[in-house]
Amino acid sequence: MTERTNQPAEELHEELERVWGNQPGWRAASAVNHTTVGLRFVVTGLGFFLVGGLLAMLVRTQLALPEQDIIGPELYNQLFTMHGTVMMFLFAIPVLEGAAMYLIPKMIGTRDLVFPRLSALGYYCYLFGGLIILSSLVLQIAPDAGWFMYTPLSNAEFSPGKGPDFWLLGITFVEISAISAGVELVVSILRTRANGMALNKMPIFCWYILAMALMIIFGFPPLILGSILLELERAAGWVFFDVAGGGDPLLWQHLFWLFGHPEVYIIFLPAAGIVSTLIPVFAQRPLVGYRWIVLAIIVMGFISFGLWVHHMFTVGIPQLALAFFSIASMLVAIPTAIQIFAWLATLWTGKVAFRLPMLWVLGFLIVFVAGGLTGVMLALVPFNWQVHDTHFVVAHMHYVLVGGMLFPLLAGFYYWLPHVSGRMPSDTLGLWGFWLFFGGFNLTFLLMHLTGLLGMPRRVYTYDAEMGWGWLNLLSSVGGFVMAIGVAVIILDITLHFRFGRKAACNPWNADTLEWATPMPASAYNFASLPDIDTRHPMWEHPDLPHTIEQGHHGLSEVMYERRDIFGSDAITGKVREVIHLPTNSWLPLQTAAVIAVVCISLLVKAYPLALAASLGVLFFALRWSWHNGAHPVASPWRDDDPVDPPLHSRTFDGPGLWGMVVSLMANGTLYVSLLFGWFYLWTAAPQWSMPAQAPISLAPLLASGVALSLAVLVYRRSVAQLRDGSDARLQPLLWIAAGLGALHFALLVWVLISAPLTPGDLAHDAVLTVMLYYLLLHGGLASIFTALQAMRVRIGYVSLRLPYEPVVVQPFWIYTLGVFWMSFAAFVLLPMVWGAG
Repeated sequence: MTERTNQPAEELHEELERVWGNQPGWRAASAVNHTTVGLRFVVTGLGFFLVGGLLAMLVRTQLALPEQDIIGPELYNQLFTMHGTVMMFLFAIPVLEGAAMYLIPKMIGTRDLVFPRLSALGYYCYLFGGLIILSSLVLQIAPDAGWFMYTPLSNAEFSPGKGPDFWLLGITFVEISAISAGVELVVSILRTRANGMALNKMPIFCWYILAMALMIIFGFPPLILGSILLELERAAGWVFFDVAGGGDPLLWQHLFWLFGHPEVYIIFLPAAGIVSTLIPVFAQRPLVGYRWIVLAIIVMGFISFGLWVHHMFTVGIPQLALAFFSIASMLVAIPTAIQIFAWLATLWTGKVAFRLPMLWVLGFLIVFVAGGLTGVMLALVPFNWQVHDTHFVVAHMHYVLVGGMLFPLLAGFYYWLPHVSGRMPSDTLGLWGFWLFFGGFNLTFLLMHLTGLLGMPRRVYTYDAEMGWGWLNLLSSVGGFVMAIGVAVIILDITLHFRFGRKAACNPWNADTLEWATPMPASAYNFASLPDIDTRHPMWEHPDLPHTIEQGHHGLSEVMYERRDIFGSDAITGKVREVIHLPTNSWLPLQTAAVIAVVCISLLVKAYPLALAASLGVLFFALRWSWHNGAHPVASPWRDDDPVDPPLHSRTFDGPGLWGMVVSLMANGTLYVSLLFGWFYLWTAAPQWSMPAQAPISLAPLLASGVALSLAVLVYRRSVAQLRDGSDARLQPLLWIAAGLGALHFALLVWVLISAPLTPGDLAHDAVLTVMLYYLLLHGGLASIFTALQAMRVRIGYVSLRLPYEPVVVQPFWIYTLGVFWMSFAAFVLLPMVWGAG
């Protein structure tokens, strides 16, 4: 590993800042550095939080007294829809993802996330998607069907305006951001840890974020698919959720809650990670039960995907399913309890310092445990039937989400604030903010349990005085405004902090994790040199690390050829395997996100030619993005003095791009499995499902298309195998042959689609079949384009025996495309022919 020679430390820092720093002025919009992007996520999310809080205050004002008409029913429906949408989609997950982006590289001892441009793209997709959603409120056409958009209430007949379209397209845009962050975090945690940081030495926060990121990858695609299908039904008239055409509105609920319930744990896990990080620091002892907590995280992640139907206990599902999902809903309390007992044991056996962040942690323990108890109550089917869609559920949800997410988040804000500002938080204003927020929160939502038990439904804009709910609602509204005052005090505290806060010393909390070995405020490159780490508590066992890192006594302490270099490590052992060269500041993420925004806006106004042109623009920028990689002159062209031990990642067969492709295909595969689920669900459960007597798809061209695709994959695999065997003599012709066979596959699929007498506007069967064909076309076309570009790069010299990295990255995409083709052939064509046609 490269260590510093005799370069003075000051010169080293200046050189690193020049290479890793952001551009000045307006050019800062091209920044891809994880510190900048993570903070942008957090600040933008807090802005959306204030908008969502203002909407909540309007709702509480309307409900404070019976029979008020301050807000009419139409506007009230828009307000509660947008409040839930903003808080769930635009605040909770993006803020936690932003915090993770900021912290993870610093905790694992590296300089940046592994795909910096992907992080920047994710931020701009989040920003533009959020603005599209909120613009509907400004234009007074906001959706009013609830943040869950249940069908048929959200279809074109019952919601004929543009509001649901803003929601569907904007949410899909935001989900792209979430999945890109998920891919980024998974690969970064697994492949860029400090040398020697094995999985069992990884900070506990990283385990929580790894689980969260994997859950995003598997949990968000069902909602993306549902949003696409509902928008197709609204805009094009295709049938997916309309009973008369063979659809079923309950399919939307299944797809939504396949996302929606794991999302609760996606929100909880990183917040719990903050708690697990802070408690050992303020107890000044290692976390009790590290391995048990890791096991609990994994178990909770798995169980959370088996709970979605407990949101649907009252829709008429079979008794056996009710029993199964009720038991599963109670089982999830076990891994939660393991974590809570570990936290309490750590506090019990330590010497607790009750500083401001610790106060928010204690508030979390009180509020979240109370919310968990009501959650166990709701897991009981008879009780759920009684309080379903009442304010009891609203109260439970806020106890779990605000208690389980916002309290730890604010604890983390105060804890890591010196990292951003170099100053310590104020105890006086901080205490006022905490007690106002804590008291107001409990006054608001504790009483809401009672209004629910007294029968007050959710989502009603007014109520009669005779119902007896008035005094409870008044006190809840007063509590809401007290909580809002607490938020204002916290904002004032943080604002004043940056000017008047006391300067922070090195490692001011005496923490054990590696982020406190970086400068405060944090530099663009985090570490002047990358240390070896062989312990879970590096700052406790090696308190001189900040000094030795700053002096360049560890790895990669020289800047080579203006590259942004980090170490790539083994996923299990953490041993260094390669040097990963990262892209520098780029306008491509902003350009790509802006063109995607044009696609969404064009679809909203039904300017379909413009949408098609913008889609081609997205493809252009994405391909240009991929072109500026590997041995391209703006990346890392081949040089005779390239490092050999360890080598640059673009000179290997197993760089981070391969991992990124595989993880991305996991998300893609989840979307495809969700489509299969929809197909079989409608086939078996839709009340008026019907299939044509004769299969609408011609078998001969479809089989010919599959054969061409199979041959393309075989040829492509042969080209990669020859590279691995040490020869690139036939690489370019083999790639052109694979691309040509892929183009033939694409052309035959187009013929199948054009010639098939499909009527997606009349039959759900044909609508799902059409979506499947477009899905296959998209993947077949992209695989051919990717391969043609690889052949061109071989000719230019960007891919060769010395530079074998890129063809290996594309290979899983070919294999995936082949797999989903033949799975689709079996599920959508053969199976109906054998069983169920007519």
